[in-house]
Amino acid sequence: MPATPPVPIEFSLPEGWQPASPDEVGPPGVAFTALHRQPDSGFTANITIDGDFRPDEATLADMADEAVERLHEVAESVVVTSRRELGSEAAPGLAQRLTLSAVTDGARRELVQSQVYLAMRDTDSPHKRAVVRLILTSTAEQEDSVVGDFQKFLRMVRPDTGAKA
Repeated sequence: MPATPPVPIEFSLPEGWQPASPDEVGPPGVAFTALHRQPDSGFTANITIDGDFRPDEATLADMADEAVERLHEVAESVVVTSRRELGSEAAPGLAQRLTLSAVTDGARRELVQSQVYLAMRDTDSPHKRAVVRLILTSTAEQEDSVVGDFQKFLRMVRPDTGAKA
């Protein structure tokens, strides 16, 4: 059974992306998975959403470091090629780009991940913090053709307040 995001969010997928069952195609703990319509050399670019409540004082950079360590368990190499803070003090974020070499479906692949971390504090209980992680994974060759879609996707992600226009 797929996980649920720690806070309700709403978003739209860019053209060319289709939702897929996280149980069937996503790594464990993923709340949402979307697949690109055009695989590259047998690998399908994907967007995943996961997250959790973080009661500790870990920074977003600490969480990004934890993700890199987890990837070292399944990838032959992982390199952080860039990292930058985003957002504001009230709604902080962090983006990082990783390159990794991993075996998927029996083939060694050079992959790229763009990870975005968004932190949201509960306005009634500021010690409660939810962190949503949005990830694009593609082959290195396909990155240029899908990263723009991921950027469009990120602009469409927002908290779901339940209010309908």
